Amino acid sequence: MTGTHRQPVYFIPHGGGPWPFMNMGRFGDDAWKDLHDFLSGLKSEIEEKPKAILMVTAHWDDEDTVTVSTAEKPGMLFDYSGFPAHTYELKYSAPGSPEVAAKVVEQLKSAGIAVKTDDRRGYDHGTFIPLMVAFPDADIPVVQMSIRRDLDPAFHIALGKALAPLRDEGILIIGSGMSYHNMRMFGSRDESHMDVAKRFDDWLTDTLSGDARDEKLVQWLDNPDARACHWPTPEHFLPVMVAAGAGGSDAVSHVFDGRILGKAYSGYRFG
Repeated sequence: MTGTHRQPVYFIPHGGGPWPFMNMGRFGDDAWKDLHDFLSGLKSEIEEKPKAILMVTAHWDDEDTVTVSTAEKPGMLFDYSGFPAHTYELKYSAPGSPEVAAKVVEQLKSAGIAVKTDDRRGYDHGTFIPLMVAFPDADIPVVQMSIRRDLDPAFHIALGKALAPLRDEGILIIGSGMSYHNMRMFGSRDESHMDVAKRFDDWLTDTLSGDARDEKLVQWLDNPDARACHWPTPEHFLPVMVAAGAGGSDAVSHVFDGRILGKAYSGYRFG
């Protein structure tokens, strides 16, 4: 199961709820257009079709370890509420891959990381929403992996490092979250908060592409703008850590630079 090219690693924003499939109301119909354009072009950026996608989703956490989906035919997990009825009928028919899931488990165990498996969980919206835009043919197997509920940055960086060898086996690793995720301020047009979001976004880009990246990410909450950009909890930021760990020393590209009602948010490619 070896490809010609080493697969890159991505951290992608997955947007708000089932955004590609509904009118976004006060956000405006074009609120997520820049994200849609980025995701719809993602496939063309990848030099070789992946054998599988490992999706590290912010919408799945486990209390004491990480969990890997082993389902052959994952169903749909509509883990959002209050949206139009048709958004609960969406389908993403990409198969799972117990074989790839077994490789993920093996990599983690060999690194001393405790791991569990789950053969029943469906695709949550941190997985199916961006993949429906980026890989609409649903012809690449997808394996979901959780983050750990303690949201420890050092652990999640180490988790990514343990997964990195899978890239040489044709597996595309994607961290799916949001680099900006303040649930109280998403709809705000407060210009001072927009400045906060931009400062934090600039810090993240500089950190991912600069020296001492791991050390700075571990201490990310020391950034004075961090909590204002991730409220009430920072689970959407942890897939950044996993992607950075899996990316290793590879070059980092700031592949997406977006705005949601004036707040900056970003996506990155490693390798």
